[in-house]
Amino acid sequence: MDLSLKGKVAVITGPAKGMGAAISMAFAAEGCRVALLGRDLAAIAPVHDAIIAKGGQALVFACDVTNGQDCEEAIRQTLAHYDGRVDILLNVAGGTGPIGKSGAETTTEEFRDIIDVNMTGCFNMIRATAPVMIAQAYGKIVNVGGTFGMRGRAGRVAYSSSKWGLRGLTKSFALELGASNINVNCVAPGMVDGPRFREKVCRNMAERLGITEEEAALRHAEDYALKRISTDADVANACLFLASDAARQITGVDLPVDGGWAAL
Repeated sequence: MDLSLKGKVAVITGPAKGMGAAISMAFAAEGCRVALLGRDLAAIAPVHDAIIAKGGQALVFACDVTNGQDCEEAIRQTLAHYDGRVDILLNVAGGTGPIGKSGAETTTEEFRDIIDVNMTGCFNMIRATAPVMIAQAYGKIVNVGGTFGMRGRAGRVAYSSSKWGLRGLTKSFALELGASNINVNCVAPGMVDGPRFREKVCRNMAERLGITEEEAALRHAEDYALKRISTDADVANACLFLASDAARQITGVDLPVDGGWAAL
């Protein structure tokens, strides 16, 4: 299927590694002109360089998504370099918060920090981008949430709360922006294989249960109908679909990419 994304301007937060890097590469491969936003420009540089090496178009702008003024400035710079358009916003930047801590053990600062990154950061980026999309009567906004925002998770109170809040943000903006031909959706990955999953989630389980990290990964896979852990590419493909006009009549949804867990 031709997703007709060639030439579209896509703003991507959190592009430095993991699913953020995979999403950035996938959109560039479809012919999008991408703006890569993040705090650590050196960490983003390899993704930028890989896109350029493959003949794509990419620019890097400094942006702390928890700072509203940073978000507005990043959008201004994107507009200045890419013909005054922003067609797609992908809110990927986020954090994990405490793992294995009960709600009673989680500090106010830990809770506030993850809410600020995972929820307020998306709000800031949508707020900065929406006026542009409204003016051009076109836009696709894809927030990357998580399945712990669809089913609660003991030991992940801060993270789960932030992703539940992101669902409300997604649905409210979908209602407000729909009349301007702007789709707002949420991709909700389950566990995604990679360093964060292996070194944090699996390691935590392994230490608690006295098993190996590989055994912990297999236990997670057993929770899913398809008996496998998602990959960065699985998440990137879902984002491509929701950002394309193939999904023109889909808005306000939470799309689990988890091999069959949250919705089953």
